[in-house]
Amino acid sequence: MTKDLCNKIPSRVECDELMARHSMLPNIMEHSIQVMNVSLAITDNLKSGVLINRDLVIAAALLHDITKTKSLETKEPHDVSGGVLLRELGFPSTADIVEQHVIIHNVDLEGRLEEREIVYYADKRVLHDTIVTIEERLNDLIQRYGMTEELRNLILINRSQVLAVERKIAGFMAIDLHYAIQANISIRGFDGQQNKGQRQD
Repeated sequence: MTKDLCNKIPSRVECDELMARHSMLPNIMEHSIQVMNVSLAITDNLKSGVLINRDLVIAAALLHDITKTKSLETKEPHDVSGGVLLRELGFPSTADIVEQHVIIHNVDLEGRLEEREIVYYADKRVLHDTIVTIEERLNDLIQRYGMTEELRNLILINRSQVLAVERKIAGFMAIDLHYAIQANISIRGFDGQQNKGQRQD
């Protein structure tokens, strides 16, 4: 019981409250919602029998930039501070994913698909609130953050990791990965809810 209480996954309502409480800027919030949409496009189109905690994917996607607004002033690494915050709030499984959305560690390319890989990859497919290719996203990161040769090299190293994770995810998909993302985003509302009628942005 204690372990379950300490490893709770925040609900959508709790995620919205946390985003508001930590003054997430509107553009960062829109980015996070779109990362959730991409994550769900993957999660909802996996082969039968692939076990993924959908609630955990939603929470981690929405909260992956929970301290990004603060970091713009403090210059703290928001992946680290976001993980610390969520762990303090009693959400360690969500914290684990948030801590690895910038750089993911110890990926087992032959192992089971993990929630952290989905959110990590989804973040690399969203530039601001727009779905883009991996190359477009990483080129933007180089322009914005590649102030030194060392930082540029780190981004390029991360590119290889992203592409490896992409191949892994693709192997677990019931349909083409890129089609799943484009098709599901076009029929999913911006809040991640499936629309029965016209899309409402």
